[in-house]
Amino acid sequence: MLVRAANMYKMAKNWCAAGNAFSQAAHLHLQMQSKHDAATNFIDAGNAFKKADPQEAINCLNRAIEIYTDMGRFTIAAKHHISIAEIYETELVDVDKAIAHYEQAADYYRGEESTSSANKCLLKVATYAAQLEQYQKAIEIYEQVGTHAMDSTLLKYSAKDHFFKAALCHFCVDHLNAKLAVQKYEEMFPAFSDSRECKLLKKLLDAWEEQNVDAYTDAVKEFDTISRLDQWLTTMLLRIKKTIQDEESDLR
Repeated sequence: MLVRAANMYKMAKNWCAAGNAFSQAAHLHLQMQSKHDAATNFIDAGNAFKKADPQEAINCLNRAIEIYTDMGRFTIAAKHHISIAEIYETELVDVDKAIAHYEQAADYYRGEESTSSANKCLLKVATYAAQLEQYQKAIEIYEQVGTHAMDSTLLKYSAKDHFFKAALCHFCVDHLNAKLAVQKYEEMFPAFSDSRECKLLKKLLDAWEEQNVDAYTDAVKEFDTISRLDQWLTTMLLRIKKTIQDEESDLR
Protein backbone atom coordinates (compact mmCIF):
# COMPACT_ATOMS: atom_id res chain seq x y z
CA MET A 1 0.00 0.00 0.00
CA LEU A 2 2.73 2.46 0.97
CA VAL A 3 4.66 1.77 -2.24
CA ARG A 4 1.50 2.28 -4.29
CA ALA A 5 0.90 5.58 -2.48
CA ALA A 6 4.52 6.58 -3.08
CA ASN A 7 4.17 5.92 -6.80
CA MET A 8 0.95 7.97 -6.92
CA TYR A 9 2.82 10.86 -5.25
CA LYS A 10 5.62 10.44 -7.81
CA MET A 11 3.12 10.70 -10.66
CA ALA A 12 1.80 13.89 -9.07
CA LYS A 13 5.41 15.13 -8.70
CA ASN A 14 4.91 15.46 -4.95
CA TRP A 15 8.48 14.40 -4.26
CA CYS A 16 8.60 14.86 -0.47
CA ALA A 17 5.41 12.85 0.05
CA ALA A 18 6.72 10.13 -2.29
CA GLY A 19 10.03 10.06 -0.43
CA ASN A 20 8.31 9.80 2.94
CA ALA A 21 6.06 6.95 1.76
CA PHE A 22 9.02 5.00 0.34
CA SER A 23 10.94 5.62 3.56
CA GLN A 24 8.04 4.30 5.67
CA ALA A 25 7.83 1.22 3.44
CA ALA A 26 11.58 0.67 3.95
CA HIS A 27 11.19 0.80 7.74
CA LEU A 28 8.34 -1.73 7.59
CA HIS A 29 10.53 -4.08 5.52
CA LEU A 30 13.29 -3.72 8.10
CA GLN A 31 10.89 -4.73 10.88
CA MET A 32 10.01 -7.80 8.82
CA GLN A 33 13.75 -8.59 8.33
CA SER A 34 13.39 -8.08 4.57
CA LYS A 35 16.66 -6.23 4.07
CA HIS A 36 16.82 -6.28 0.29
CA ASP A 37 13.32 -4.77 -0.08
CA ALA A 38 14.14 -2.19 2.59
CA ALA A 39 17.29 -1.12 0.73
CA THR A 40 15.35 -0.87 -2.55
CA ASN A 41 12.74 1.36 -0.90
CA PHE A 42 15.42 3.56 0.69
CA ILE A 43 16.92 4.03 -2.79
CA ASP A 44 13.45 4.91 -4.18
CA ALA A 45 13.03 7.38 -1.29
CA GLY A 46 16.45 8.87 -1.99
CA ASN A 47 15.65 9.32 -5.68
CA ALA A 48 12.37 11.06 -4.83
CA PHE A 49 13.97 13.34 -2.22
CA LYS A 50 16.75 14.29 -4.67
CA LYS A 51 14.22 16.51 -6.41
CA ALA A 52 13.07 18.33 -3.27
CA ASP A 53 15.32 17.74 -0.24
CA PRO A 54 18.92 16.81 -1.10
CA GLN A 55 19.98 16.27 2.54
CA GLU A 56 17.12 13.83 3.15
CA ALA A 57 18.04 12.07 -0.11
CA ILE A 58 21.56 11.56 1.29
CA ASN A 59 20.15 10.22 4.58
CA CYS A 60 18.04 7.63 2.71
CA LEU A 61 20.89 6.60 0.41
CA ASN A 62 23.16 6.20 3.45
CA ARG A 63 20.60 3.88 5.06
CA ALA A 64 20.55 1.78 1.88
CA ILE A 65 24.38 1.72 1.80
CA GLU A 66 24.45 0.43 5.40
CA ILE A 67 22.14 -2.43 4.42
CA TYR A 68 24.09 -3.30 1.25
CA THR A 69 27.47 -3.30 3.02
CA ASP A 70 25.96 -5.45 5.77
CA MET A 71 24.88 -7.91 3.05
CA GLY A 72 28.34 -7.79 1.40
CA ARG A 73 26.97 -6.05 -1.71
CA PHE A 74 29.88 -3.61 -2.02
CA THR A 75 29.53 -2.85 -5.75
CA ILE A 76 25.96 -1.62 -5.24
CA ALA A 77 27.05 0.33 -2.13
CA ALA A 78 29.81 1.99 -4.20
CA LYS A 79 27.29 3.03 -6.87
CA HIS A 80 25.18 4.79 -4.23
CA HIS A 81 28.22 6.49 -2.69
CA ILE A 82 28.71 8.01 -6.16
CA SER A 83 25.07 9.21 -6.12
CA ILE A 84 25.69 10.92 -2.77
CA ALA A 85 28.94 12.45 -4.07
CA GLU A 86 27.02 13.87 -7.05
CA ILE A 87 24.42 15.46 -4.74
CA TYR A 88 27.24 17.09 -2.77
CA GLU A 89 28.78 18.28 -6.06
CA THR A 90 25.72 19.77 -7.69
CA GLU A 91 23.06 20.47 -5.05
CA LEU A 92 24.87 21.11 -1.76
CA VAL A 93 28.23 22.22 -3.21
CA ASP A 94 30.35 20.59 -0.50
CA VAL A 95 33.50 19.45 -2.30
CA ASP A 96 35.14 17.85 0.77
CA LYS A 97 32.15 15.57 1.32
CA ALA A 98 31.94 14.76 -2.40
CA ILE A 99 35.63 13.74 -2.28
CA ALA A 100 35.02 11.52 0.78
CA HIS A 101 32.18 9.63 -0.96
CA TYR A 102 34.13 9.21 -4.21
CA GLU A 103 37.03 7.83 -2.16
CA GLN A 104 34.74 5.40 -0.36
CA ALA A 105 33.22 4.25 -3.66
CA ALA A 106 36.72 3.74 -5.11
CA ASP A 107 37.68 1.72 -2.02
CA TYR A 108 34.69 -0.62 -2.42
CA TYR A 109 35.26 -1.01 -6.17
CA ARG A 110 38.92 -1.86 -5.59
CA GLY A 111 37.91 -4.48 -3.05
CA GLU A 112 35.67 -6.06 -5.69
CA GLU A 113 38.46 -5.96 -8.33
CA SER A 114 36.57 -3.34 -10.39
CA THR A 115 39.70 -1.31 -11.14
CA SER A 116 38.28 0.80 -13.96
CA SER A 117 35.26 1.84 -11.86
CA ALA A 118 37.59 2.62 -8.93
CA ASN A 119 39.82 4.72 -11.19
CA LYS A 120 36.86 6.77 -12.48
CA CYS A 121 36.06 7.70 -8.88
CA LEU A 122 39.70 8.42 -8.07
CA LEU A 123 39.99 10.75 -11.07
CA LYS A 124 37.09 12.76 -9.65
CA VAL A 125 38.99 12.95 -6.35
CA ALA A 126 42.15 14.10 -8.16
CA THR A 127 40.25 16.80 -10.06
CA TYR A 128 38.91 18.30 -6.83
CA ALA A 129 42.12 17.75 -4.84
CA ALA A 130 44.09 19.79 -7.41
CA GLN A 131 41.47 22.56 -7.36
CA LEU A 132 41.84 22.67 -3.55
CA GLU A 133 45.64 22.83 -4.01
CA GLN A 134 46.11 19.36 -2.53
CA TYR A 135 48.59 18.70 -5.32
CA GLN A 136 50.43 15.71 -3.83
CA LYS A 137 47.18 13.80 -3.45
CA ALA A 138 46.21 14.59 -7.06
CA ILE A 139 49.66 13.64 -8.38
CA GLU A 140 49.58 10.23 -6.69
CA ILE A 141 46.18 9.45 -8.23
CA TYR A 142 47.07 10.66 -11.74
CA GLU A 143 50.32 8.66 -11.68
CA GLN A 144 48.59 5.54 -10.36
CA VAL A 145 45.78 5.71 -12.96
CA GLY A 146 48.24 6.65 -15.74
CA THR A 147 50.47 3.66 -14.93
CA HIS A 148 47.44 1.35 -14.97
CA ALA A 149 46.25 2.82 -18.31
CA MET A 150 49.68 2.55 -19.91
CA ASP A 151 49.72 -1.22 -19.37
CA SER A 152 46.28 -1.69 -20.95
CA THR A 153 45.76 -1.97 -24.70
CA LEU A 154 42.35 -0.31 -24.47
CA LEU A 155 43.32 2.50 -22.09
CA LYS A 156 46.85 3.23 -23.34
CA TYR A 157 45.75 6.36 -25.22
CA SER A 158 44.42 7.99 -22.04
CA ALA A 159 47.72 7.54 -20.13
CA LYS A 160 49.18 10.71 -21.66
CA ASP A 161 46.28 12.78 -20.26
CA HIS A 162 46.86 11.47 -16.74
CA PHE A 163 50.62 12.10 -16.90
CA PHE A 164 49.96 15.56 -18.36
CA LYS A 165 47.70 16.44 -15.44
CA ALA A 166 50.17 15.01 -12.92
CA ALA A 167 52.95 17.14 -14.44
CA LEU A 168 50.78 20.29 -14.26
CA CYS A 169 50.15 19.59 -10.56
CA HIS A 170 53.92 19.23 -10.06
CA PHE A 171 54.38 22.52 -11.94
CA CYS A 172 51.98 24.30 -9.58
CA VAL A 173 54.24 23.27 -6.69
CA ASP A 174 57.68 23.68 -8.24
CA HIS A 175 59.06 24.03 -11.76
CA LEU A 176 62.01 21.68 -11.09
CA ASN A 177 59.61 18.98 -9.83
CA ALA A 178 57.66 19.31 -13.07
CA LYS A 179 60.83 18.99 -15.18
CA LEU A 180 61.88 15.81 -13.36
CA ALA A 181 58.33 14.43 -13.58
CA VAL A 182 58.20 14.93 -17.37
CA GLN A 183 61.52 13.07 -17.73
CA LYS A 184 60.19 10.26 -15.53
CA TYR A 185 56.95 9.93 -17.55
CA GLU A 186 58.91 9.85 -20.83
CA GLU A 187 61.05 7.01 -19.51
CA MET A 188 58.04 5.10 -18.17
CA PHE A 189 55.89 5.66 -21.24
CA PRO A 190 57.95 6.50 -24.38
CA ALA A 191 54.78 7.34 -26.39
CA PHE A 192 54.33 10.33 -24.04
CA SER A 193 57.35 12.05 -25.67
CA ASP A 194 55.53 12.37 -29.01
CA SER A 195 52.29 13.67 -27.52
CA ARG A 196 51.15 17.26 -27.91
CA GLU A 197 50.74 17.36 -24.13
CA CYS A 198 54.41 16.57 -23.53
CA LYS A 199 55.54 19.10 -26.14
CA LEU A 200 53.38 21.76 -24.47
CA LEU A 201 54.87 20.96 -21.06
CA LYS A 202 58.40 21.38 -22.44
CA LYS A 203 57.48 24.74 -24.02
CA LEU A 204 55.95 25.89 -20.74
CA LEU A 205 59.02 24.79 -18.79
CA ASP A 206 61.27 26.72 -21.20
CA ALA A 207 59.06 29.79 -20.92
CA TRP A 208 59.14 29.55 -17.13
CA GLU A 209 62.94 29.28 -17.07
CA GLU A 210 63.19 32.33 -19.33
CA GLN A 211 60.48 34.08 -17.26
CA ASN A 212 58.77 34.78 -20.58
CA VAL A 213 55.03 35.28 -20.08
CA ASP A 214 54.40 35.88 -23.80
CA ALA A 215 56.04 32.60 -24.83
CA TYR A 216 54.00 30.81 -22.15
CA THR A 217 50.74 32.38 -23.36
CA ASP A 218 51.52 31.62 -27.03
CA ALA A 219 52.25 27.95 -26.26
CA VAL A 220 48.93 27.60 -24.42
CA LYS A 221 47.00 29.37 -27.21
CA GLU A 222 48.57 27.15 -29.86
CA PHE A 223 47.62 24.02 -27.90
CA ASP A 224 44.07 25.34 -27.35
CA THR A 225 43.43 25.80 -31.09
CA ILE A 226 43.72 22.03 -31.61
CA SER A 227 42.67 20.59 -28.23
CA ARG A 228 40.18 22.82 -26.43
CA LEU A 229 41.20 23.42 -22.82
CA ASP A 230 38.59 22.54 -20.24
CA GLN A 231 37.95 24.55 -17.06
CA TRP A 232 40.31 22.44 -14.93
CA LEU A 233 43.26 22.73 -17.34
CA THR A 234 42.64 26.46 -17.76
CA THR A 235 42.70 26.94 -13.97
CA MET A 236 45.96 25.00 -13.54
CA LEU A 237 47.66 26.76 -16.47
CA LEU A 238 46.65 30.18 -15.10
CA ARG A 239 48.03 29.28 -11.66
CA ILE A 240 51.38 28.35 -13.23
CA LYS A 241 51.39 31.52 -15.36
CA LYS A 242 50.85 33.58 -12.21
CA THR A 243 54.06 32.12 -10.72
CA ILE A 244 56.02 33.54 -13.70
CA GLN A 245 54.47 36.95 -13.16
CA ASP A 246 55.15 36.78 -9.40
CA GLU A 247 58.79 35.82 -10.06
CA GLU A 248 59.12 38.76 -12.46
CA SER A 249 57.74 41.13 -9.81
CA ASP A 250 60.20 39.77 -7.24
CA LEU A 251 63.13 40.43 -9.57
CA ARG A 252 62.19 44.06 -10.12
